[in-house]
Amino acid sequence: MIDLRPVLYVLGIFLITLAIAMTVPITFDLKANHADWKAFLFAMASTGFFGILLVLTNKPARENIALTPKQAFLLTGLAWIILTAFAAIPFCASKIGLSFTDAYFEAMSGLTTTGSTVIVGLDQAPPGILIWRSLLQWMGGVGIIVMALSVLPMLRVGGMQLFRTEASDRNKHLPKIRQITSNIIGVYLGLTAACMIGYKVGDMSWFDSFAHAMSTVSTAGFSTNDTSFMVEPTIFAQYNAILFMALGALPFILVARAFAGQWRILFNDTQVRGFFIFLAVTITAMAIYAMLWVGLPGEEAFRTAAFSIVSVVTTTGFANADYTAWGPFAIGAFFFLSCVGGCAGSSAGGLKIYRFIVLGSVTLSQMRQLIYPNGVFVPHYNGKRLQPDVTMSVLGFFFVFALSFTIVALALMWAGEDFVTAMSGSISMLANVGPGLGGEIGPSGTYEPLTDAATWICSMAMILGRLEFFTLLVLFLPGFWKK
Repeated sequence: MIDLRPVLYVLGIFLITLAIAMTVPITFDLKANHADWKAFLFAMASTGFFGILLVLTNKPARENIALTPKQAFLLTGLAWIILTAFAAIPFCASKIGLSFTDAYFEAMSGLTTTGSTVIVGLDQAPPGILIWRSLLQWMGGVGIIVMALSVLPMLRVGGMQLFRTEASDRNKHLPKIRQITSNIIGVYLGLTAACMIGYKVGDMSWFDSFAHAMSTVSTAGFSTNDTSFMVEPTIFAQYNAILFMALGALPFILVARAFAGQWRILFNDTQVRGFFIFLAVTITAMAIYAMLWVGLPGEEAFRTAAFSIVSVVTTTGFANADYTAWGPFAIGAFFFLSCVGGCAGSSAGGLKIYRFIVLGSVTLSQMRQLIYPNGVFVPHYNGKRLQPDVTMSVLGFFFVFALSFTIVALALMWAGEDFVTAMSGSISMLANVGPGLGGEIGPSGTYEPLTDAATWICSMAMILGRLEFFTLLVLFLPGFWKK
């Protein structure tokens, strides 16, 4: 059997951290003289109690905890599932009074940086709730980045072994993670502060600037109003959002090294180059379409296309226009763009750019082999030869994504949702994008009309996609629990 004590100990630390974070919305509610601070105080006490209990009852004999791969798999899955349950308490106990089903969905959407919401009337929502939603996304973004850079490469999930850090032996692994985490948090804080200042310069209030900055850098998408960026934000604020959504989708370890003076390493990275080339091509094509077929003027067409495409590709989910009203081509384009995602090692979801590059390299090698049967053609990534286990992991990931998309879409149809809602909702949840297509869950809608069954299906799909599928699915294998 797996030794659960290290897993429960670390989980307890996470719960204590979550409880401490609740002091932020308490402060905002007290400042606004809103009674919801009591709901957060109750949630903080409950979360902190269970966190302290887990820490005290599972405290290890030595300071450094070396988790085995099985324990790392279990911790990764349990952390998001259990933390979401405690993070949902304020949504149930506050003035908005969500059911536990809707509250769990909202909290899961925050921690997985999906950005889908079931709350209607955000303009009248308590300040503490609005800040809590953005803070969940911000914390979830940090957790996802650290997981992508330190846990998934060790577990060899979906080709992530490409990004394995140096000095990965047992004695040096923990200090390396600490160093990576501290560098990431420093860059993350810096980008959030810069983004907040940019929003303030763009005529947002300090409150809205703070909330939107956390949602932008974490590529998450929760807004403080129902219309997102469709009505009030200025042109400057929209360009500020485009810039920091793109920065949030870059590999944070490379961003940290770039800010340390090694700018060349960022732009020499195959994944980063592919990401920006893909954005440039798709934005240009959509801007031309918006001018010629939708009838938007030049600057507005470019800005709207750039904002929408960067938002969808980075899986942020902000909206400055309802692109579903642009006709069938735009609807189809954004449907497929929803699954692309940003770079590995960022807070963005989706399939990730590097997997498309790996798949393209493998495909090109196969085509050359057909032309020259006696030749030897080896796929490469970032100037290095791709190992067979990497290509197999990537191909397996694509298969599992497609299979999961089919199953979730059919499950949503079984739960009573129409074809467009089920198809777009499935890919949106698995890729952690946020908005789907159609009248209900489109850019101008919410997930509030979904049935309870569909809401739970979406919640599970969000965590499945966020944890890169294999990390969660492996827990259901009987062999995982054998000694």
